Amino acid sequence: MQHTLELFFRALRAADVKVSPAEAIDASRAVTVVGYADRTLFRDALCSTLAKSAEEVDRFDSVFETFFARDSVSVPPPSSSPQGEPSESDMQAVADSPLAQAVLQGDATAVQQSMEEAARRAGVADIRLTTQRSRLTRRLLEEMGLEEIEKIIANARRMPGQEGLADRLDEARRNLFGQAQSYVARQHDLYAAGSARELREERLARKQLNADGGVDPVDYQLMAALVKKMAKRLAAKYSRRRHIAHKGHLDVRKTLRRSLAYGGVPFDIQFKVKKVDKPSIVAICDVSKSVAAAAQFLLTFLYSLNEVVDRLEAFAFSGRMISVNEILDDHGVEQAIFQVLQQIGFQQTDYGRSLQDFSEQHLDKLDRRTTVIILGDGRSNFADPRLDLMKEIHDRSRAVIWLNPEPESYWAQGDSVMHRYARFCHVAKQCGTIEQLERIIDDVLRSYVPH
Repeated sequence: MQHTLELFFRALRAADVKVSPAEAIDASRAVTVVGYADRTLFRDALCSTLAKSAEEVDRFDSVFETFFARDSVSVPPPSSSPQGEPSESDMQAVADSPLAQAVLQGDATAVQQSMEEAARRAGVADIRLTTQRSRLTRRLLEEMGLEEIEKIIANARRMPGQEGLADRLDEARRNLFGQAQSYVARQHDLYAAGSARELREERLARKQLNADGGVDPVDYQLMAALVKKMAKRLAAKYSRRRHIAHKGHLDVRKTLRRSLAYGGVPFDIQFKVKKVDKPSIVAICDVSKSVAAAAQFLLTFLYSLNEVVDRLEAFAFSGRMISVNEILDDHGVEQAIFQVLQQIGFQQTDYGRSLQDFSEQHLDKLDRRTTVIILGDGRSNFADPRLDLMKEIHDRSRAVIWLNPEPESYWAQGDSVMHRYARFCHVAKQCGTIEQLERIIDDVLRSYVPH
């Protein structure tokens, strides 16, 4: 049964239910206590040790029902004879095939067990691609002993009076083929989902977000979920690093204070700890048509980092700039962009005018702890770019990071003044995919952690 549990843990991981080695050990111990006889108790014991959120509980239930489902195997009636038993001559003809014997006797349980054991030998649980179904189905049937049944059928066709045996075994062969296909399909659903999801996420992570790349509605929802997953991963990574203890740097005062409880003996050695500041971020997003999708994903990313971000101020502009914090709080990131577009959308992009709005109304948001993240293509329709204001933002901030969905080769072409803005940025990078976005935000968070 331990092997079965290990396969079940693999199926859970494929369904994005995280199962650590320690959790797998706890689950195995829980099953040892409750046993396997009561299906509900068995399921609850596993669920309580493995599922850690409401979403994981739902995925756990789905995997459990699929994994522990037992399709009823259909076999022909035991015999058409009045005695209800296969004839002696029939049993002699199939003496070398345990599978054929089980079929003739109508033993569905034996056939089911044979299929599961054959699946283990054939490595069906290692399926990763849909294209592997046919090959693994055939291998499963071969491990069950289908070739022996086919030989018996061929011999029976040539023997007088054996037509009934051949027909029954031929019917059983067709049934086994269909049942093997269903079994392999279920294993694909259990074990290949993770590989398919990873491939899909890799493709979406590299998908261009600008207008030329385009994002269809289905991919949009999947990419939004992927962005939240990336943000959760970064949040977990940096929330564990809120304090850094420098081994070897003894904190004498704390050590002496703790030693008072032990009569002055320094049992509890204290090392100096440097507190890590949480990032303070100001996000300024161009929401014109060419970069609106990238703006939404950036805001989704940042708002999903609430555990490790001390303060987030978000602004959006097309022609004029507005604060979007209240819009994000009231409508959520998914709907915020549409609300913002209703207020400032469809205006001629003017970076200079927008920087002036920010300077006049929100410059006090910046200090030496603030990282400014600007998302935009730097195309200002030949208006004054107000480089003086960009310099002022640079001088007041901890860092200015500009994310541009366009390749660097476009930064000085046409109405783009990105190459001029880049002089006043600590970092200016192309950011046309959510994979690049994750990498850059990771760098931002890392910059707040002393090394």
